[in-house]
Amino acid sequence: MPDAAPLPLEPRAVVLDARAAGRDDAIRQCGELLLAVGAITEPYIASMLERERSISTYVGEGVAIPHGTAKAKQDVLRDAVCVVRFPEGVDWDGERVGLCVGIAAKGNGHVALLAALADVLLDPDRARNLREATEVETVMKELL
Repeated sequence: MPDAAPLPLEPRAVVLDARAAGRDDAIRQCGELLLAVGAITEPYIASMLERERSISTYVGEGVAIPHGTAKAKQDVLRDAVCVVRFPEGVDWDGERVGLCVGIAAKGNGHVALLAALADVLLDPDRARNLREATEVETVMKELL
């Protein structure tokens, strides 16, 4: 089975020393990064928060993958991923999240992005490298 395509991740969309007041703040920070790299328009951030209220984006092992709702697809300008590491952790409805991977995708692009992320997160060594990364280059190596 071929490897999944590389994720659309830019080094400037990686923050490894973030702090968040809580889950919503962490999601907002992911959205702001996606906005800063020109992948979304501002309303997408609200849809990321709306998505979280309907179903948790926590996927286990200290990782969450916040993304917007289906109706917010018009607010996505291009596919992109951001990575935000919270060394002190964030309370995510009773779970501790140390790593958020925000996603924005046009059309059904989120399916390919989630598949590529799953390849990384299901590999214990690569997942640990991401959760413990202190260098942007480490994140880029694991996700590209």
